[in-house]
Amino acid sequence: MAQSGSLIAFDLYGTLLSTESISKRLSEILGSQETGTQVAASWRKYQLEYSWRLTCMESYDDFYNITRNALRHALSEAAVRLEEDQIDQLMDEYDHLSTFPDVTPALQNLTKRPDIKTVIFSNGTKQMVSNSVFRSQDLSPHASLFTDLVTVEDVKAYKPAPAVYEHLAVSTGTQMGDIWLISANPFDIVGAGDYGLKTAWIDRNGRGWEDAAVPRLRPRIIGKSLDEVIKAILDDLSK
Repeated sequence: MAQSGSLIAFDLYGTLLSTESISKRLSEILGSQETGTQVAASWRKYQLEYSWRLTCMESYDDFYNITRNALRHALSEAAVRLEEDQIDQLMDEYDHLSTFPDVTPALQNLTKRPDIKTVIFSNGTKQMVSNSVFRSQDLSPHASLFTDLVTVEDVKAYKPAPAVYEHLAVSTGTQMGDIWLISANPFDIVGAGDYGLKTAWIDRNGRGWEDAAVPRLRPRIIGKSLDEVIKAILDDLSK
């Protein structure tokens, strides 16, 4: 059995859900796989960069607007112009993202452990996260696994700001040391670890931990798949 009061928090975008479908849709709209892939990568880059810049400025805009503005930046950088209805279509893709291949079997195994409390913990707006969890063809069958969808909207700051990890602990009524964060995003792992959460990083590329922003902050667990990471966490909780 798991330790009493333990919690596993899952990051959403880039951890459970893949934006590959957005890249494919961009390629279809732009008529070029190369340009579509380029714009998709820039879109994600500016989405994160905007969230960090706003947080550093102690300013806030919701993640939907940040995501839309980041898309405009990425398109402009690639010298591409889209109509508003095409941009709307791309934004709608966030409601129907596919999971990474390792997610479904891992979550299926976790359903066998009702003693483990799990939540989604995301930068997305409440509406975006809810839509993603309940409308994704891959993720929606597992929606009941998550006892809560925790977003940063209430604190108006973005990962890796300390306030968002405090919000996770307070909103779930869980001590920091009892929370495991699973993420494939190094900045999230470093921020959570700095605040005192236990961290597990999914290394799907198999290159090992490379982030050197704060060398002392490394994930407690590294696994090449979500299932590997979850099994390691469950082993730790059973000690």
